Amino acid sequence: PGRIPLERLELRDVTVAGRGVEGVDLTIERSRLVVVAGPVGAGKTSLLRAVVGLLPLERGEVRWNGRPIDDRAAFFVPPQCAFVAQVPRLFAESLADNLRLGHPIGDDELAEAIALAAFDDDVAGFPDGLGTRIGARGVRLSGGQAQRAAAARALAQRPELLVLDDLTSALDAETEQALWDRLAAAGFTVLAASNRPVALARADTVLRIG
Repeated sequence: PGRIPLERLELRDVTVAGRGVEGVDLTIERSRLVVVAGPVGAGKTSLLRAVVGLLPLERGEVRWNGRPIDDRAAFFVPPQCAFVAQVPRLFAESLADNLRLGHPIGDDELAEAIALAAFDDDVAGFPDGLGTRIGARGVRLSGGQAQRAAAARALAQRPELLVLDDLTSALDAETEQALWDRLAAAGFTVLAASNRPVALARADTVLRIG
């Protein structure tokens, strides 16, 4: 579908068989940061993947502005949603190519996305800027740089909902704080899985599972 501005995302009795996700009820209002926290294996990743349709539901439903979404995998794609997995998938092309993924996104839009991801200072220090070749699987980037490159790629689509699975695990506290602050200032609606103190302190709502 075309862009449908998000006002409210609801999870009602969401249960994922065999994944530790049982009867989750959650409401996410527009421009809020909601963080899912819990021990390793509690089902944080499974919950996020179920929301965007990468895992089936045993029962329950996900609603967008009050409307149940039956085919989540088809609906939760840009411009509605961008999902960033725990391990970013990067390719042996230029940074710009990795961020665009073939979409007609201009340099100004890329620069904005890079700044939102708190990646701008790093990119400014690269010898060829956006043209820098990052190597197979982003081998020339640090772990934190790879995570922020993946975030910038998602942000370049200006999604209504940003779903982030442990995105900031390799970031120092100052950089992570800058990322959350910039996303909030830009009005993004974010559902994230994280146990990081900075994320938990910055969250509007914390959902603890497990």
